[in-house]
Amino acid sequence: MFFLARYCRLLEEGTFRGRSADFFYMLLFGSTLLSCVAPFINIQFLGSSLTFMMVYVWGRRNQFVNMSFLGLFSFTAPYLPWVLLIFSVMLGSSPVVDLLGMAAGHVYYFFEDVYPTMTDRRPLKTPQLVKMMFGREDVHAAWGDGDEFVPEARAGVFQGGGGGAIGRVLGGGGGDEGGAGAGAAGAGARAE
Repeated sequence: MFFLARYCRLLEEGTFRGRSADFFYMLLFGSTLLSCVAPFINIQFLGSSLTFMMVYVWGRRNQFVNMSFLGLFSFTAPYLPWVLLIFSVMLGSSPVVDLLGMAAGHVYYFFEDVYPTMTDRRPLKTPQLVKMMFGREDVHAAWGDGDEFVPEARAGVFQGGGGGAIGRVLGGGGGDEGGAGAGAAGAGARAE
């Protein structure tokens, strides 16, 4: 439950800031994909898979964030789902549920971030009906007014006015361009 709340919040406040309809559509896509696959592998509860999907997407969109696992070793954010998977297996859990969530996250990441840069087509564009349900969209979306892809620079990394150590811990820049937001993410990974 902690991971669901944490990475859901980080995605919503970072990459999907001001784009609630896109965030909802990501969750809808993930839950639909997981629900279609679950009967074939006999999984009844998909909450953990959806959480791993969000962790995977967050990690891929924040590839430069440094993290630490229990203070034992450091790694960058794209490896977080794999570290959590290994830890889960060491504790005796089945890796199927986690791998299913990572696969769903990878499908979303590929069709939302990678494929559009190769072809200038966006297959997972949020439908207008969903956007209308959420009202006004923010003008700083990754997709411009048309269908042209505008990549988001350092998605999810918070750049704030920061003030020394407290600014770095709370996600502010504090003049540290390369490590903005790394303090908050690293501290969260240590607590887990």
